[in-house]
Amino acid sequence: VQLQASGGGLVQAGGSLRLSCAASGRTSSIYVMGWFRQAPGKEREFVAAINWSGDRVFYADSVKGRFTISRDNAKNTVFLQMTSLKPEDTAVYYCASRRTIPDIELPGLYDYWGQGTLVTVSS
Repeated sequence: VQLQASGGGLVQAGGSLRLSCAASGRTSSIYVMGWFRQAPGKEREFVAAINWSGDRVFYADSVKGRFTISRDNAKNTVFLQMTSLKPEDTAVYYCASRRTIPDIELPGLYDYWGQGTLVTVSS
């Protein structure tokens, strides 16, 4: 499985961005797609995840109500719509995939990772 993240950039506080993650290869092995982020000097943290049928979504408390995860199965793509962005959202955002749901927020349980896309929110 290969994951390609895109859509990062520079945005002012209060603005919006939409990240995309396109999956290729053995996509039939993917059940969950997730987004993580890592700010300079900090550990990688869970942001959001969605199962492949789209009926289960998960969010970190810090992004609930501001970020929305969705997917387009026909295109094997997952999106992260980010609104009301804050300077503390600045990080490299990574998409990842795994086969199961338990402990959805643990990065060590994801099988494949994209290369990351930088999101910078200016104050």
